Amino acid sequence: MKVLVANRGEIAVRIMRACRDMRVPTVAVYSPSDRLAPHVRYADEAVGLGADRPAESYLDIDKLVSAARRSGADTVHPGYGFLAENAEFARACHAAGLRFVGPAADVIALMGGKTASREAAQRAGVPVVPGTDGPLPAGLTADEIGRTADGIGYPLFVKAVAGGGGKGMRLVDEPAALPAAVRAARSEAQSAFGNPAVYLERCVTVARHIEVQLLGDDEGRVVPFVERECSIQRRHQKVIEETPSPVVDTATRQALAAAAAALARGVGYTNAGTVEFLLDDAGHFYFLEMNTRLQVEHPVTEMVTGVDLVEWQLRIARGEKLALDAERVLAPHGHAIECRVYAEDPEAGFIPCPGRITSLRTPDGPGIRNDSGVAQGFEVPLHYDSMLSKLVAWGETRAQAIDRMRRALTEYEVGGVRTTIPLFRWLLGRPDFAAARFDTGFLDRALAARPPGPLLPPPPEVEEIAVLATAVRASLDARTGRSAREAAGARRTTWQQAARVGGLRR
Repeated sequence: MKVLVANRGEIAVRIMRACRDMRVPTVAVYSPSDRLAPHVRYADEAVGLGADRPAESYLDIDKLVSAARRSGADTVHPGYGFLAENAEFARACHAAGLRFVGPAADVIALMGGKTASREAAQRAGVPVVPGTDGPLPAGLTADEIGRTADGIGYPLFVKAVAGGGGKGMRLVDEPAALPAAVRAARSEAQSAFGNPAVYLERCVTVARHIEVQLLGDDEGRVVPFVERECSIQRRHQKVIEETPSPVVDTATRQALAAAAAALARGVGYTNAGTVEFLLDDAGHFYFLEMNTRLQVEHPVTEMVTGVDLVEWQLRIARGEKLALDAERVLAPHGHAIECRVYAEDPEAGFIPCPGRITSLRTPDGPGIRNDSGVAQGFEVPLHYDSMLSKLVAWGETRAQAIDRMRRALTEYEVGGVRTTIPLFRWLLGRPDFAAARFDTGFLDRALAARPPGPLLPPPPEVEEIAVLATAVRASLDARTGRSAREAAGARRTTWQQAARVGGLRR
């Protein structure tokens, strides 16, 4: 076995580490911006893709298949993102005689379609959120769509059939807003996925996002794992994940696992996948979607079960039978929390912050794991997802895991780019998070309600620097004869800049 990893960043490094443990050689692929990236240096070999634009590099199926052939790889691991849930990529790999680490192409296509996967869940006896049975026909009038929506009930979502990550999705609270929401969702779906089809689904207003990791082998055995709690989201994108869920009891855990396994068996699922559910405040759960790949948040499952999910992906891909204790992986040991660290500015609307990482200190110590795809001196590119790492903390209890995560976040320092680390320090210090009083709308509400200013006050030494810089600015303004209004504005800017520079060192 020789594995080409058709991805980049921390997930590529993570897959290569599993391969190294198994003494399996690896091949990296890279764009010009990534030529010095950690995943390229970690691999045994590397093949350049010749362009930075994703469509001409990491999304170019022909280039990836050609790279596998040129390198002598016989297996392709898609990671997550890019082509990981692309049925055509899986077919192209199989046509070229390559193993694809994932489910069969037909299963990817079936479960990647939101309405088709809903139908599969219903056939397997898994409850689904009320909604349309298929995509809205393109020729429906606004009145016809309105009558369909009335039968489902408001609030509801307009969702892209081929959607994900919050793209092609619009929340509609009243009938008057429906036509515009359908048009906008179709337009965004066409742009993001090349497919404008949308469907309607009732919005469960107070819900938690719970998911079940599973593995399936070629002989039909399916093993579901303990659930993950993924309710801390910003605009429908996960920010913090943990396992087990602090609100799921043993009976609900077993019911969730049984539902996920029934769906997987019903579609002939193999390799790693995740079934996602909504859990309402009455304890009822509903099928949401299935991700036919490894998840970003898989490390928390590994931390509480001791199972290397990537290793099992590779073992299943080469035809091995699942040899896991199903009861053990449903009974977690301890608690794990993951924070997704991005090069984004949470105090400026989460805008991406590409640039050079001028200094880097990563956390360590008991219970801490940091899956990273960057290093000091690395240039965070504009072209791709801005995730820097996944920081994971494990503890015997949830309280201990939170304490360890808070400690790790104080040790984590990134210079040169803004990151989401201050957001996590602020969020993990909130009483509602500690008490697990949250749902999928919690973070958006908390961010909207917070007062203006930094998420965290600057440390005392930064405050002193800012005050000193402001005093110097005031003295200069007095000499140059600026107006009082101009001088006040200049002093505010000076204070903010000094505080921001100090904040990068927090």
